[in-house]
Amino acid sequence: MTSGCPRTSTGSVSYPVEVDYAYDRVDPAMFAPAPATAAFRGDGLDPWASLLPPLAAPGLGEGGTPLIEVETGVFIKDESRNPTWSHKDRMNRSTVSAAVAAGAPGIVVASSGNHGASAAAYAARAGLRCVVVAGPELPPAVDSFLHAYEPVILPVPWEERGPLMRRIVDRTGLHPVSSLTTTHTGHAFGPEGYKTIAYEIHQDLGVPSAVFVPTSYGELLFGIWKGFTELRRLGLTDRLPRMYACQPIAAAPLAEAMRRGVAAAHVTVGQTDAYSIVAPVSGYRGVVTIQDSGGRVLELSDAQMLAAQQELARVGLWTELSSAAGLAGLRTADNLDAFDGPVVCVSTSSGFKNRSVGMSPTETIAPDWDNVRSRLHAAGIRD
Repeated sequence: MTSGCPRTSTGSVSYPVEVDYAYDRVDPAMFAPAPATAAFRGDGLDPWASLLPPLAAPGLGEGGTPLIEVETGVFIKDESRNPTWSHKDRMNRSTVSAAVAAGAPGIVVASSGNHGASAAAYAARAGLRCVVVAGPELPPAVDSFLHAYEPVILPVPWEERGPLMRRIVDRTGLHPVSSLTTTHTGHAFGPEGYKTIAYEIHQDLGVPSAVFVPTSYGELLFGIWKGFTELRRLGLTDRLPRMYACQPIAAAPLAEAMRRGVAAAHVTVGQTDAYSIVAPVSGYRGVVTIQDSGGRVLELSDAQMLAAQQELARVGLWTELSSAAGLAGLRTADNLDAFDGPVVCVSTSSGFKNRSVGMSPTETIAPDWDNVRSRLHAAGIRD
């Protein structure tokens, strides 16, 4: 599950292990429209258990996130409403379950953001030890968040994270919930948790014409795509969405893999504040998703993501910069693609995770009316 497929992988490309199910034994009633299953919201991934790996770890109420229409036909799937405020909770309920089922003493994760905090929370919930192999510059808010769950935190240079994690696995028997392979494969159970996003979108909206997904390695992208393909396989829909991978132009290995027509690609990472979707290497799951869905990879500047982040804030949604990549992708594709129905942009995490959190405290002002009035006037508010 964690070292790639032993039959198909080569020396240069690691292929992921796929999870299959006895679909002929699935009761379609589990996909009843949202009003009929509203009581399940808050029950975590458990309502979908018959189409998931064994959920051996206890949940934290992950999933059941809202779908918010921000303009006609444009919906935001707000994953910041998960227990640790990101989509990673769906993944870690599934992967920590694998550690529990395997009898592992704990887990190890390579992450400097959402994945690490989520994995530490689910390990704590399951009574397991957790080691987080982080990068050298943890955002202060995320650093505090991690410490709350009392994992062992090991900040090391970026290029050392993978080798160190593999050594920890070999020496301690901790279960890896991050990829161990040269090209990204990820944990086999990870996308299984992510695919529940597609189930929920289908309940609330049906199948949209397109889904825009902030993308690093492509696990979330693939998981959502797999969820929709399962719905079609079960006879619950006859259509599928186009999938759009939204990557920072400074770190877009999936875009490079598509340009070169290869299963995975390595790139040199440039400067970007969208640290949650930075990846120097892609994985085959992303290529499969783009090819099979007829979608595209969209490369975005920080300025485009910032504009989308500000647009979301104006309708009441505070997102991490990386999370705004979905809406930024839609705005980029708007003049290039025609959509025959609603579109969904996945917003992956809370603005609490931004690097800049706490860096710009608001200045205290004198409370005299002239000073207050000048501030109000500057904002267009007249007395």
